[in-house]
Amino acid sequence: MSSNTYAGIEAAYRCLIHTYGVKEEDIILYGQPVGSGPTLDLASRLLRLRAVVLHSPILSRLRVMYPVKRTYWFDIYKNIDKIPLVRCPVLVIHGTADDVVDYSHGKQLWELCVEKYEPLWIKGGNHCDLEFYPEYTRHLKKFISVVEKSGRLKNMQGSLTDNDS
Repeated sequence: MSSNTYAGIEAAYRCLIHTYGVKEEDIILYGQPVGSGPTLDLASRLLRLRAVVLHSPILSRLRVMYPVKRTYWFDIYKNIDKIPLVRCPVLVIHGTADDVVDYSHGKQLWELCVEKYEPLWIKGGNHCDLEFYPEYTRHLKKFISVVEKSGRLKNMQGSLTDNDS
């Protein structure tokens, strides 16, 4: 299953680049729960990607089911290990009442981002309803507007959070 998802995002990426002539620096990847795995895998290998949005992301597949503290070779979607390799702006969105993927997954991934954008923690948001909260659309639009202008958050005052260096 995981090899199919990795192949799927790779095929979509190659189609955008080779068939439609889209430049890598114009691509924003969007990964939602299990899709955060292939998204971060691809983002960790690209150097000029515009941005990444992680919607209710997982630390790894195994960590959704068990509170393990380290990565095992058989675990898939090792997002916790790949997020520090992503070199573009990253927005993390997660509901605080997510009953499928605890929002601590999103918080930990955001903390490990190199170029983090102000996260959106939707108070009371669950796993499948974040799009219904008005702040979801507002925050996503703001993020896209910011990365659309420059593609690099570090060059813009006020876009980075206080925790960034």
